[in-house]
Amino acid sequence: MTDLYAQVHEDPKGPGDARPTALNIIQDGKLEGVLQNQAVFITGCSAGMGVETAKAMYATGATLYLKFRNREKAQSALGEMLNSERVHPLEMDLNSLASVRACAEHFLSKRKTLNILICNAGAHSPQKSQTKDGFELHFGVNHLAHFLLFKLLKPALQAGVTPDRASRVVVLSSIAHRFAELNLDDINYDNDYHGMLAYGASKTANIWMANEIERRYGPSGLHAWSVNPGAVITELNRHMTDEERASDRADPMKKNIFKSSSQGAATAVWAATAKDLEGQGGGYLEDVHVSRAWNSSDGQFGPGYAPHALDTNKANKLWEMSEEFVKSY
Repeated sequence: MTDLYAQVHEDPKGPGDARPTALNIIQDGKLEGVLQNQAVFITGCSAGMGVETAKAMYATGATLYLKFRNREKAQSALGEMLNSERVHPLEMDLNSLASVRACAEHFLSKRKTLNILICNAGAHSPQKSQTKDGFELHFGVNHLAHFLLFKLLKPALQAGVTPDRASRVVVLSSIAHRFAELNLDDINYDNDYHGMLAYGASKTANIWMANEIERRYGPSGLHAWSVNPGAVITELNRHMTDEERASDRADPMKKNIFKSSSQGAATAVWAATAKDLEGQGGGYLEDVHVSRAWNSSDGQFGPGYAPHALDTNKANKLWEMSEEFVKSY
């Protein structure tokens, strides 16, 4: 499938161009109606890529558990799909670890197996702020809340493994991980706060989490991938000024690489469903392929992951720190 899209990867022409959408991934993979016995849990399903991810996964025939904070907003975005007997809404606030725990417990009271977890939701703010539990917002929402969710749902994901199909975890990262490595000695940014760097550091944490899931649980059939969805205009950018958004849209290079939400969701859906990825994990995916190390000669927005993304010692340390952080919630 990756060869099918090679040319449009090399010459993007902006939102709505020939780059694949999330639904294209399902259709081209001949996966419509194929996952009827699978259960999928997706966070961030009231807008943007989460909605497009949910719609594509719905086409597979899977049973969906969709997390959102605002039911009215989700109903507007998802339409009649939200009324299907295969779609189960879950209210959860990633700003609160107690809310994460309550949502996971609710899910586990209804179902004991899970096949796919897609950690799509995220936060991005230029101003320093904290979660309800006192963690820096980006670290707390983008990493720690999803870490706790995975830990709580891990038994169900392990129970979902079958001889012919592994369970999968997909963690949304970003090219922004290249801007900042997470400082494990100052995860709350008590010194020298910068919104974009804090966001980038949380996206590094997302990669480390996926890599560590693979290292710890891959051998037993529970695999994980980190995903860069690309440059997508979503509600995550709502804190940008009008001038910043206008500047982005006026830049010819940025204008070309921007994707629609459905195009941005394509790689996450590929990570969750592709037959070519069965039994594998631990890589960084972008533009519907397994990426490589970033080369500066490719430019600031070229493909690839930063060297610190592969730091196994720091990934392990973050995991151990995160386990301590969530114990009280």
